[in-house]
This record gives sequence, structure tokens and C-alpha cells, in this order.
Amino acid sequence: MFNTGNTGFMLVATSLVMLMTPGLAFFYGGLVGRKNVLSIMIQSFVSMGVTTILWYTVGFSLCFSGGEGGIIGNLDMAFMRGIDPLTAFGDGQIPMLVFFAYQMMFAIITPALITGAFSNRVRFPAYLLFLVAWLLLVYFPFVHMIWGGGLLAEWGVLDFAGGIAVHNIAGMAALASILFVGRRRVIDKGPHSIPLVALGTGLLWFGWYGFNAGSELQVDSITALAFVNTDVAASFAAISWLFLEWILAKKPKFVGLLTGAVAGLATITPAAGFVSTGSAAIIGICAGLVCYLAVSIKNKLHWDDALDVWGVHGVGGALGIIMLGLLGSVAVNPGGSDGLFFGGGDFFFKEVVAVVISSMYAFIFTYGMLWIINKITTVKTTEAEENTLDQSLHGESAYDV
Repeated sequence: MFNTGNTGFMLVATSLVMLMTPGLAFFYGGLVGRKNVLSIMIQSFVSMGVTTILWYTVGFSLCFSGGEGGIIGNLDMAFMRGIDPLTAFGDGQIPMLVFFAYQMMFAIITPALITGAFSNRVRFPAYLLFLVAWLLLVYFPFVHMIWGGGLLAEWGVLDFAGGIAVHNIAGMAALASILFVGRRRVIDKGPHSIPLVALGTGLLWFGWYGFNAGSELQVDSITALAFVNTDVAASFAAISWLFLEWILAKKPKFVGLLTGAVAGLATITPAAGFVSTGSAAIIGICAGLVCYLAVSIKNKLHWDDALDVWGVHGVGGALGIIMLGLLGSVAVNPGGSDGLFFGGGDFFFKEVVAVVISSMYAFIFTYGMLWIINKITTVKTTEAEENTLDQSLHGESAYDV
């Protein structure tokens, strides 16, 4: 009944995307101080449990059931009602269960991305409330609007694998979070383990092939294109960031190389299956330069975005959508649209407007929900808690000494 090749590929892609959340935990864990490793890593891992429960109960249905042309779906498929192992997705190539699982992995990692911005200064109970509220009020609506037949999809907005639905809204939520909680009282001296950061980057890069190539939802020429474009953009971005920082800071820094790669991965995500490989290289170069500039601006403005979530994911996701609006080509993917450079001025306008809407929505809703959560339970840690965050919040330590 199902295409076994496509089903097998999508199961592998789903597993790759799942691996990205532990990879993110290692990436963030290496960037913080020794006393705060577990508190940042648990925020990624707990999303794997909480988000799965929420996705099973209402999330999948709100994203992909009903609500055509609207902001959110309905509850017709809540608790997987009407879905069994023989239920087909789309044209019947893969089971609905596989699509359910694949999209669930996206839902797991997206709120986890935000945690790097407010590392060391958000209490765990508040984070759990934030996780649930943010998924319900921000992530699910945008997934529905873009991938579930909602408002933006009906308008003609394209987002291959999550420039808006994942990275831009997570980055703007990160900015709202850091402005709400303020600066850290106890500043980390720097990354406590660059090898952990490298391990996390490797896992993220590896998993991103499933993230982008898997978004074609079958095996064809566009799958291969998205796979290659992912690697090309990440590589060009990593080297662009490395050399720019080398010129300005006089040293070729490993963390800069790794951060640049992640910026490239985030930026190519919305365009991976809609642009040529040459365009992917251009997008990678722009990602390395623009995201580095965004982080520099953040530093000058004294925003305490601890792990540069806004500069890498927020700016990278928005840049990727804008670059898609410029470089998209139906000659590459007939299911896409021509960008501004190929005569598609209307499509470019739609992509830019979509970025503006998503940025404002994610920022306002995130700031508002943190204000409400703070009325229920204190969001920000005390100075004493910040000094020994792992012990004070979780009663555990990553290292004996």
C-alpha cells in the first residue's frame, strides 16, 4: 500500500531530526559555565517529553486538521483520533504515523532553540509553563498557517523546512525573553567545553540533512537538492564567519567556525528545496556575514542573548526567507516560485511581509506570556541560584570538581 522506499527514508529523516535536540543540548551545554551545564541541557531534553505529550494530545491536530485559510486548526485528530497504521498521508506514499512523528521532531526542537538566549537565569517551573504556552500560542499557529493549509500558505508564502515556522519565531521569542528577564547577574567566563560545542555542532549538522531533505517528504531530485544545498550553505557560512572574525579579532576562532556553520544551516532551511546550489552558496556567504554582524550589534546594544539565538536563528531564519524571495526559481523546483531576481516581485513582497508578521507576533506573544507566567511563578532566578544553578535548581552537578 505504501511506498516502502519513501517510508523508510522518512523514518531515517525523522530519526535524524530527533538527534538534533540532544545535539542542541551539547552545543548549548558546552557554551555555558561548568556550574550551569545541566540546567541548560535539561531544558532541551525535557522538551522531548513534554512536547511529545502535547503533540499527541492536541498539537498535531491543531496544526494539520481543518482550519483551511485560518490561523489554527481544529481538534478532529486530537489524541490521534482516526489515525491507525494504515491511515495514509497525502497521496498515500507514506503512513500518517510517519508524518506525525516527523513533524513532532520539529515541534520538539523549536522551543528548545530559545533556551540558549536566557541560559543561567530562568527557573525550571517557569520554563515548563513557557514551553507549553509557547507551543500552543506561537508554534502551532505558524505551523498551521504555513504547512497546514492556513492563512500564509493560502496567500502563497513558501517555507521549505522552517525559516519562519522554526528559526525566525524562535529567534524573536529569544529576543523577547532576554528583554523580559534582563541581564545575568553572574556572567560566565566563556565556553567551559569547546569540544562539547563541536560535538553538538556535528550532531546538528548531521541531523539537518533529515531536517531539510526530509521536508520533501519523499525521495526525488528535490530531496537530493535540499541535501546538497544544506551542506554547501553551512560550509560557506562557516568559512565566511571564520575569516571575518579572523580579520576583525585577529584570531581564527573555533567557536566562530562552529557558530557560522549553524547560522548557515538555519539560513538555508527555508530555501533548501527552492534554490539552485549556486544560490545556496550565496545564501551561505550572506549568512556568515549578516549573522556575525547581528551578533556584533547585539553586543553593542548590551542584549544578554547568552548563546546568540537571536543573531543566529532569528536573523538567520528571516534572512533565509528574504533570500528565498530573491533567489527562488521554478526552473529548480516547479513547486516553488520565482524570486525577485527571476521576475517574482510579488512573491518577494509576500515573503518579506510574512517575516515581519511572524517576527512581531512571536515577540509580542512571547513577552506577554512571560509577563503572565511571572504572575504565577517567578521566572528569573535569584543571584544565589545563578551562582550554582545546577545544584540550586536540580540538586545535581555535571562535574565532581
